[in-house]
Amino acid sequence: VRRREALLTLLVVLCLPHQAAADPVKVARLKYGGGGDWYANPTSVPNLVEFIKQNTAIEMSPDVAVVEPGSDELFEYACVFVTGHGNIRLTEAERNNLRRYLLGGGFMHIDDNYGMDEHLRPELKRLFPDKQLIELPYDYPIYHCLYDFPDGLPKIHEHHGGPPHGYGIIHEGRVVLLYSYNTDINDGWEDPEVHNDPPEARQAALRIGANILTYALSH
Repeated sequence: VRRREALLTLLVVLCLPHQAAADPVKVARLKYGGGGDWYANPTSVPNLVEFIKQNTAIEMSPDVAVVEPGSDELFEYACVFVTGHGNIRLTEAERNNLRRYLLGGGFMHIDDNYGMDEHLRPELKRLFPDKQLIELPYDYPIYHCLYDFPDGLPKIHEHHGGPPHGYGIIHEGRVVLLYSYNTDINDGWEDPEVHNDPPEARQAALRIGANILTYALSH
């Protein structure tokens, strides 16, 4: 298994532009407006970065930045992570900047930490009025590019009944925005003592997170 992971991540690195492959990959968390707790799960993304460093050939910057959607600094990051429980609201200028980032090669993963969905969906319609948020099929590369998830996203915490859902906004054949719902993947990335999740649940969350970043870098 380790040999397969190493080969796959080496292919990812080789597929990156020369400058991107030479420099550590940088990721950030999005500080959005509207009153929602964008700062939830503070240990989640740093733990994911550490997992990727230890289990793949991808060189990661250890620093996880906080970036605002209207900032020019947004374009410095290969992937931007978003989570929270409540309202999310972007200004028109922020939407324009974020849209430019995503259509120009950036990637964003949004994980509903329970309570964000009703606020997020209208905002995504404003962000991409000409695109649909579609559910990704289980054979989509995000579920198989590094670790194999034949049934799609793992479910980390139970809030709603039923399975988790992975939605995407696709531009020119590439998912530019992944929205994970009814799963709480970010909770699974946090320090083990925060939620006391079973080791297998936390491992599944970290592995799908590695898949998400692998997809973002290779597409």
